[in-house]
Amino acid sequence: MSATHKTQSLQIRDFSSILMISAWGFAMVIASFLFLYLGHLLDEVLGTAPNFMFGLFFLALITSIGRLYQEAWLKGKTFRN
Repeated sequence: MSATHKTQSLQIRDFSSILMISAWGFAMVIASFLFLYLGHLLDEVLGTAPNFMFGLFFLALITSIGRLYQEAWLKGKTFRN
């Protein structure tokens, strides 16, 4: 394998990682706002101030971060092999 081919391969891998992180960031923002809005609607219907709003918001954040960690862990395993 030539040096330029290795350099291009590393650049593609770096770009892939950046793209994955930005996609996950976008997914976290969308999920957080969606769950925040759904929690707000549930709170209005049930009259339970900010309970569901905060609960669903943190649920979306924790779930998104967990999935990001899981994907990063699997991607790290494939890069090491």
